[in-house]
Amino acid sequence: MGKLKILALGGLGEIGKNTYVIEYGQEMILIDCGIKFPDNELLGIDYVLADYTYLKIHQDKLKGIFITHGHEDHIGGIPYLLRDIKAPIYGGDFALELIKSKLEEHRLLKGTLHQITNETIVEFNELKVRFFRTTHSIADSFGIVVTTPEGNVVHTGDFKFDLTPYGAGTDFQNIADISREGVLCLLSDSTNSEIPGFSASEKRVGEAVEDIFQMIEGRVILAAFASNIDRIGQVVASSVKYNRKIAIVGRSMEKTIEIGKRLGYIHAPEDSFIGVHEINRFKSREITIICTGSQGEPMAALSRIANGSHRHIQVITGDTIVFSSSPIPGNTLSVNRVIDKLERAGANVVHHKISEVHTSGHGYQDEQKLMIRLFNPTYFIPIHGEHRMLKEHVKLAMECGIPREHCAILDNGDVLEVSLEALEVSEKVPAEPVYVDGSGIGDIGDIVLRDRKILSQDGLVIVTMTLSKEQKLLLTKPVIVTRGFVYVRSSDELIKELEELANDCILKELAEGITEWGALKRKVINNIQPYILNKTGRRPLILPILMSV
Repeated sequence: MGKLKILALGGLGEIGKNTYVIEYGQEMILIDCGIKFPDNELLGIDYVLADYTYLKIHQDKLKGIFITHGHEDHIGGIPYLLRDIKAPIYGGDFALELIKSKLEEHRLLKGTLHQITNETIVEFNELKVRFFRTTHSIADSFGIVVTTPEGNVVHTGDFKFDLTPYGAGTDFQNIADISREGVLCLLSDSTNSEIPGFSASEKRVGEAVEDIFQMIEGRVILAAFASNIDRIGQVVASSVKYNRKIAIVGRSMEKTIEIGKRLGYIHAPEDSFIGVHEINRFKSREITIICTGSQGEPMAALSRIANGSHRHIQVITGDTIVFSSSPIPGNTLSVNRVIDKLERAGANVVHHKISEVHTSGHGYQDEQKLMIRLFNPTYFIPIHGEHRMLKEHVKLAMECGIPREHCAILDNGDVLEVSLEALEVSEKVPAEPVYVDGSGIGDIGDIVLRDRKILSQDGLVIVTMTLSKEQKLLLTKPVIVTRGFVYVRSSDELIKELEELANDCILKELAEGITEWGALKRKVINNIQPYILNKTGRRPLILPILMSV
């Protein structure tokens, strides 16, 4: 007899790197394989991945990678996983196009891609996988149903209930059919579990955008997430309606719109689109610019426009800049900085706090309760969210009649065994974050990050010492060089005092017969570090360098 196991390698207690495993006996499927964008303290880190050790150990069990939708926090880790593991990938057409582009970028040809629809059924010996369409802030978003010998496990993916969506809506009929079969366990998106009510419809965003086109005579420059193809589709439609030419700025935006046009998510005559270098050929009221940079990213198109460093676009009086997104936690300061620069340059800035130009792709509390009511599961597991969001989601489940003992708040790496009788965490598997730094994967540890933090806050002090070959004589006085610690020209006295301290320390240790270089370096650090702290209140990274002549 096999056991039904559910675990997360990422996505619990955090926003991002969603990576979930459902396993029964000798078969296992992976739902999503995302990345997380680094927090401010992760200096120099590009992305954070889940730990794939468990998948590598059990790769003979892995039957497929099933994708709920094409956001980076759900597909960004696939190229890194496929370096070590070969598995077929199943997803909607938009997600597969984005994945295909990633694999080409990483020069990977591994992995067979299979397109899914609402009717697709993928069967293995013990597991059967089906799909139901949901509404999210990206096209082709799906929930996933895994039928096991113990019962149905439902993974909602990211969702909201939008009754007037721009694209395809939620498949309530499919959800009802699955509910009638019975649901053993529901894994549900917790992102907005702290916000009461229902989220606004995408149609209201479209109406707000159209109002802007009706009212203004100048250029419209709109920044949005490149993946929000439904939002971009509405902007394109409004531009065509009001006889505006559309210029696309930003590599990811260009790629996404090209895919959207090819798959039929964006409808516009081909001559509606112009190159960014053609903007000045048209009057201001005839131009819409769709660009990246809604999160204040320093190298994105909108930041360069705000800084006046974009090659083709400068802010002119009468421009209306629309931020069709809300800041991700941690990006608020960057976004506000860009808004301020744009306002100073003479633009009129519209954002979600003064107009309904954005709505969340994640359902609020009432939508989360509706999802629980529709499926009426025996067990409930909140996913996709920080710990407080998971706890709040469990409270909502209890309001919907699910007993507290039938709910499980897990951490990444917890292996939950599920049966009709009980839930039980049976073991813990590796699930520590893996850092991507340039081309290096997993070679950055806590010590390196600690050193980077010290360097960023308190700077660096280098102590250079020259000894005789016999390591018995100090040939020249130590030389102190600093970076990011103090302004040297106004700190001559401090530097001289540090050099004298280092000199006295080395002479003393040499006189006592010290011969081990590592021990001598530690003595120098221990001697001057308290002095620096006492004089400056700082703890710079101290790097002794010994040379032998």
